[in-house]
Amino acid sequence: MAVSIDELRAAACLVILTLLCNPTNGDVAGGAAGATDAPHRRFEYKYSFKGPHLSQSDGSIPFWVHTGNAIPSADQIRITPSLRSQKGSVWTKNTVSFENWEAEVTFRISGRGRMGADGLAVWFTAGQGLEGPVYGAADSWNGVGIFFDSFDNDGKKNNPAILIVGNNGKLIYDHQNDGSTQALGTCLRDFRNKPYPIRAKITYYKKSLTVMINNGFTPDKDDYEFCAKVDNMIIPHEGYFGISAATGGLADDHDVLSFLLFRLTEPGQQLPPPEAEIPKEEKDKYQEEFENFQQELDKKKEAFQKEHPDVQGEPVEDVYESVNDREIRQVFEGQNRIHLEIKQLNRQLAMILDEQRRYVSVVTDEIARRGAAAEPGQVPSQHLDTIITTQQEVLKNLNDLRNSFSDTLRQVASVQHQGNAAGAYETVQHFNDIKEHLHVVKRSVEHLVQRNGGPSEKVKCPELPPVPSCLSTTHFLIFVVVQSVLFFGYIMYRSQQEAAAKKFF
Repeated sequence: MAVSIDELRAAACLVILTLLCNPTNGDVAGGAAGATDAPHRRFEYKYSFKGPHLSQSDGSIPFWVHTGNAIPSADQIRITPSLRSQKGSVWTKNTVSFENWEAEVTFRISGRGRMGADGLAVWFTAGQGLEGPVYGAADSWNGVGIFFDSFDNDGKKNNPAILIVGNNGKLIYDHQNDGSTQALGTCLRDFRNKPYPIRAKITYYKKSLTVMINNGFTPDKDDYEFCAKVDNMIIPHEGYFGISAATGGLADDHDVLSFLLFRLTEPGQQLPPPEAEIPKEEKDKYQEEFENFQQELDKKKEAFQKEHPDVQGEPVEDVYESVNDREIRQVFEGQNRIHLEIKQLNRQLAMILDEQRRYVSVVTDEIARRGAAAEPGQVPSQHLDTIITTQQEVLKNLNDLRNSFSDTLRQVASVQHQGNAAGAYETVQHFNDIKEHLHVVKRSVEHLVQRNGGPSEKVKCPELPPVPSCLSTTHFLIFVVVQSVLFFGYIMYRSQQEAAAKKFF
């Protein structure tokens, strides 16, 4: 026993020495613990908006209300246009009662001048400040505002700047000093006329408000830098989110591209069920609408059964076409189209065969006539022999094509007569046969084109006899002389008329 205790003591000493000599392990463990302390984010669509379908056809924004000079569009909301003395804002319709939250705002402030005015503000207040003197929203608010101030009112050259200003509903905003006497946190950032939209991340977690900013020089959505942080920040438990902007003697376009709100929950904390988030009044309203809809549906079912008594008792699957039935119907419709096309080709091929037969008969008669008229012992023309041989080969190939078309027609007809009882494998096999026959037809036609395409084998048509001219040389000369006399006579007459007209001036 003494030996085993000594061994255990030695092992414990080794473990302690290892921990002491490797302090980084503790740091890694602490970093892992810090990673696990990250809050859980849940997107809240009823308090958010973004493009490309931001506004509806009537100009409204789902779950939001806009006032003043705000102009919603499909991909952004222009809070104020670049005109003087403009004000506008957007606010959530419903109150937000999250203990912790995070808002991501994407906006763009642009103008022609080197300086702009007045700025843009992001709000969380107990009431909707639809209109007022503070960046287009109401003064003496109860909550917090994050201001993006672009005009230097106090002349200290400390703008553009970002400020965090809290209010309990009793303070009046200090415009003359740009709110610097009331700001809980501030940072200097230039957010006007940037190549990319500005992104601001506002996080309220465990009573600490943090503002992170993207400077607009990169399209990276996660490239944020620290701006300001306020600890022990007390805000209303319920409130409205809003965005407002205003212009003064100078003007900028204040465009908001998106506002995304996330609910934050501490690790291990259970989220409330969705039913608990819906007020009782809304639940009763939705339940009443559902009951009315159910009653209307039952009435329509009864009316349909009275109008269609033959359908009663049949399952719904038999009334509507299933996926397999639709596929089979499409297959047979395709077969019918193929059948019609092949019939059309067969008729055209028959016409070509008739033409070839007539051509061969004409050439044969011509050879016989010339052979009879030739002197005894004279050899028939080699050119005519080549023509007749070529035409016979063409006729033979066309007969092969016709036989191939006939076989294809028979196969398509057999497939159509099999109906729904035919298996999928047989249908595919028939289609493969049809495809193979069509390839044979294509190769045969190409062979014919190549066969008859040589310039040495082209049949020359007989030359036409000269057509006698209907105009002799004497008639042509008389016509030219008459035309010349008439032309010179007209010229002389026109000169006399112009000279007589000049006498009156």
